[in-house]
Amino acid sequence: MRNVKISAFGCYVPPGVLTNQDLEKMVDTTDEWILTRTGIHERHIAAPEVATSDLAVEAAKLALAQRGIEASELDAIIVCTVTPDHLFPSTACLVQDRLGAKNVWGFDLISACCSFLYGMTTAAAMVGSGMHNRVMVIGADTMSRIIDYTDRATCVLFGDGAGAFIFEPAAEGEVGYVGHKHMIDGSGASVLRMPAGGSRLPPSHETVEQRLHFVKQEGQAVFKFAVKHMGDISAQLLAQHGLKTEDVAVMVPHQANLRIINACADRLKMPLEHVMINIQRYGNTTSGTLPLATRDAVDQGMLKKGDYVLFAAVGAGFTVGASLWRWEI
Repeated sequence: MRNVKISAFGCYVPPGVLTNQDLEKMVDTTDEWILTRTGIHERHIAAPEVATSDLAVEAAKLALAQRGIEASELDAIIVCTVTPDHLFPSTACLVQDRLGAKNVWGFDLISACCSFLYGMTTAAAMVGSGMHNRVMVIGADTMSRIIDYTDRATCVLFGDGAGAFIFEPAAEGEVGYVGHKHMIDGSGASVLRMPAGGSRLPPSHETVEQRLHFVKQEGQAVFKFAVKHMGDISAQLLAQHGLKTEDVAVMVPHQANLRIINACADRLKMPLEHVMINIQRYGNTTSGTLPLATRDAVDQGMLKKGDYVLFAAVGAGFTVGASLWRWEI
């Protein structure tokens, strides 16, 4: 296996902003209630004519520009999303066409809030095996399309956004990918889901009237699972590679809820000054969260070349994962 590195990244959020004060006018909630329970101040919302592929293309263009290559120089594109433009064709096809990425193949990957994390591992395997030399992984979601803005328990949590990483063989002396640890637990499938729209419950007048095409969540069950498993799987990954939390320059956790992030850091004994938190600006962008947080960690000087960076996430399913890298940009 070849060493694999992240060679470039790019992120994009739509310009529209939905603040807590805006939500106060839409649903029975308050700025204080949202801040206390989630840590979110505002979130970006795509315009009605903007779809997930549009966000993905913008993020991809920025990553390509940072790397200084054309889309046709990629070998594969993986689009991680739970809000594809269509059930088919795959959003990866739409992105490939818009980018003009000739002779590139790809696919969509759906694993809820772990989608981008699992995409990173997939790309590392594809490049590490020698099968490909350049793989782009894009995390993009327009969560505003599947959020019920009459449900204050969920509508305050989510925003829209996208980010892209490019994966390539590491140069001599570079490390890049170190390892990962993933798991799923399908026994929790019912506590965070969109009930209708698939083969189990196809669209009908009844599913629309019952608002079953929106995210449904049992908050306490998700909170307890996320706190335990995001911290534990991260600790297991570090131990597997003989590392301690103090060896990690920055942890980039999924941004679902500030209380989950804080509890996870406490469980891992990771000082908060080494944990990237940007949920206050974006909310939970699902597949876009990890790349957006990584960009902000770099911009704020928290993550530098040669540093160990630990990515971790928990999502619907349940899906769980952690991924450890040396940052080589």
